[in-house]
Amino acid sequence: MAAVDRPPIEPDPIDIVILSNGPGEVTTWVKPVVQALRTQTGDRSQLRISVVLSPCPHSTGQEAEIARHYPEVDRVQGAQHFWPFLLRGKTAADWDWRDRGVVVFLGGDQIYPVLVGRRLGYKTVIYAEWFTNWRRWVDAYGVMSARLIEQAPAAYRPKFTVVGDLMSDSQVVSTDQDRVTQQIGLTAATELIGLLPGSKRSKLTQGMPLFLATAEYVRDRRPQTRFVIPVAPTLQLEALVDYMNADANPMVSVFGGPAVTLVRPADPDQLPYLKTDQGTQIFLWEPFPAHGVTSQCRLCLTTVGANTAELGALGIPMVVLLPTQQLDAMNAWDGLLGLLINLPLVGKPLNRLVNWVVFAYLSRKGKRFAWPNIWAGREVVPELFGPITAQQAGDRILTYLENPETLAAVRQTLQAVRGEPGAAQKLAALILKTVNEAQL
Repeated sequence: MAAVDRPPIEPDPIDIVILSNGPGEVTTWVKPVVQALRTQTGDRSQLRISVVLSPCPHSTGQEAEIARHYPEVDRVQGAQHFWPFLLRGKTAADWDWRDRGVVVFLGGDQIYPVLVGRRLGYKTVIYAEWFTNWRRWVDAYGVMSARLIEQAPAAYRPKFTVVGDLMSDSQVVSTDQDRVTQQIGLTAATELIGLLPGSKRSKLTQGMPLFLATAEYVRDRRPQTRFVIPVAPTLQLEALVDYMNADANPMVSVFGGPAVTLVRPADPDQLPYLKTDQGTQIFLWEPFPAHGVTSQCRLCLTTVGANTAELGALGIPMVVLLPTQQLDAMNAWDGLLGLLINLPLVGKPLNRLVNWVVFAYLSRKGKRFAWPNIWAGREVVPELFGPITAQQAGDRILTYLENPETLAAVRQTLQAVRGEPGAAQKLAALILKTVNEAQL
């Protein structure tokens, strides 16, 4: 009997549901992953990519609009509609869902993909940098380093694949680097220092006075230094001046913060800057993400939180400050805890309590707070903890600047800790493999 020619069986179309939250995750995680997914699937009709955002204490309110500008993304739902979607699996626009798909975690709380995956009947993939949860119910993990595999129980290790560092795939735009050189007036002798005092009121209240007092101290002893603040998208420039008002902010006198004036040059090609009463200029960089300017810094002065992870990914040496003059200043918690801490009335005392418990416990155990130090399991970048003064922070910066070989060694260590680029392509392959195996 003659063989019957049969047309090839086309695979069922796939839905990729990406869960994300904050501005950093949308720009440095979501973007390279959706680009990689499109490069690995030739037929766009077979792969629909939807981005669903969850609430984030660090949100700028622009995350949905940013995601909509990615040509690889088909649908986007803003964070304001997240809770009905999580509970009922129904979007505000009443999206339809295909028979097979995968829910991908790229920011938020790791319980979210578990719940959404169950609701939609999809597989789940989590990208993790420093911890993993819900291992029994998640189908696959793409992790930054083998350390997370070693920490997992043996029964769940087959679910883990080392993909590397997604943030390393977020390349700095060279035009931004050229712009920094022109607008700040960088030369070979200039030593640019980034100041990252935070984006929330609780951090800025003490961060602005301490960081600007430190800048004054360093500039007085090393005139070739220049300073720049990558301004968070949620902040108005005038607000930075308000935090330096001694009448409104008692921490200004505590840290000896200088009086400042906001200067907006008439030339639109020139950066605005804060000018202290001693004449020090602190340039204000508003484009986001700010990798173009931070990548040109000799080192950065920063608080704890996601800033330390981003700087580490770029290989930028840093001095991390954890001042305890105001215990509720650190508000870097993500997920459900981050949402609770930002609630009115109960949020502030809860944040103070959590910080006190965490700081006390980790300090006794000799633990670290900056992400590069956590990844490496040792001090790669210095952390100053306690009632810090501008002189203490400034002396540490001066020591680095006077020893460029030490700065070079720190850069090399940071690059080694974070690993090689290429994570987006590996994670995309893992996502497609996971959803395809579901049909076998």
